[in-house]
Formats: sequence, structure tokens, C-alpha cells
Amino acid sequence: MNRFVLLAVGALALAACSKPAPSDDAAAAPTPAAPAAPAPAANGPAQPPSFDCAKATGDAEKWVCTDAELSRLDVQLAERYKAAQASPDELDIAAEQRGWIKGRDACMRAVDPRRCLVEAYKTRLVELSIGVGGVPAPATVRYQCDDDSKPLSVVFYNDIDPAAALVRLGSDQAIVFPVATTPEAHDGGRWGREGVDLATHAGQTTLDFYGTTLHCQAAP
Repeated sequence: MNRFVLLAVGALALAACSKPAPSDDAAAAPTPAAPAAPAPAANGPAQPPSFDCAKATGDAEKWVCTDAELSRLDVQLAERYKAAQASPDELDIAAEQRGWIKGRDACMRAVDPRRCLVEAYKTRLVELSIGVGGVPAPATVRYQCDDDSKPLSVVFYNDIDPAAALVRLGSDQAIVFPVATTPEAHDGGRWGREGVDLATHAGQTTLDFYGTTLHCQAAP
């Protein structure tokens, strides 16, 4: 999987966390303040993040310092990024990481900042796993849909952490994650992220992709 393709996936995915641009009628309305990070817990998460919370800069890092899941994901990402730096393309990976940090920090302007942060971390973990980590790509599942104007295909990565699926609809792509349970095969389960929902059951697949809804079956 080309690293630069995956970076574009992450940009699309993080963009879905942002609020839509205001209409002309709302242009004069005052801009609401970005949500503040939650107050620090008394003892903080059981596992501190990869950085010193006493030196946290910005509300996104402060939020990570108060949230056990985000703290765990931050440590996991730091380890995976360190391993990726051994790649011959280390400088490109570093530039991508700086871009990812800007996108992560922009989550504080999202409607649901915590969900955006979790999905930002998981998306970057998947990008590093399948773009740099040498994970073999499983078979691509292609679909026949009620609207075939844009071809739909999905690659299910069940054996990486976090598990994920790469959805391609025409020229657009998104990384989605298991919802509720992790399916062991593509013929059952639900995957999603903000703006995207992929559900399969009994051979029938429904995709909601940033406002487009498709009803599909896996192609023979």
C-alpha cells in the first residue's frame, strides 16, 4: 500500500470530524469557542501517554492526558512510529507525522472531539501498519451495488491492531473500524467512523459514505 495514498486517506477521514463550513446566512454569527479539554482526573489514566503531561501543549494533548483509552493509543502510536523511523523513507514519515499532529489538534474543533481524537489515533496506527509495517494486504472484496456509478471495494485487515477496513468508493477512501464486535470475516459485522458506516449481514452489505447510501452484494 502506497504511503502517500494512506496519508490522503487519513486527511479525508479527519476532515469528516470537522464541522461543515457555515452558510452565508450564518457568516455573521459569532463563532462558538472550541470545546475545552476535560478537567484532569485525580490520578490520571493508569498508563501515562508517551509525553510528559506536565508539559502538555494544547487542548488535544491535555485531553489525552485525562483519558485512559487515548493515553494507551498514544503510547502504542509512539512505539509504532519509532519502529517506522527505521524505514529508508524516514524523512517522509516524519513530515507525515507532523501533518498528522496538526490534524489531531484540529479535532478540538470537531462536534465530538473525543471521537475525532480516538479515530485520528487509530487511523494513524493503521496507516503505519499497512503502509510501512509490511503487513500483507488481504484479498480485496469487490461489490455490486444498486448504484454502480462508483465502484466499491473493501480490504479487511482483521489481523492488525487496531483491526480496520479500507473502504474505496470511486476515488474516495476511508479507514473504518469495528463497531461493537470484531468480525472474523467480512461476511458479518459492522465497521464505521464519523461519516461512514459499513454493515454486512447474510450476504447483504449497506454502506453510508458521507451522505451516500448504497445497498450491495459481494461480487462473485
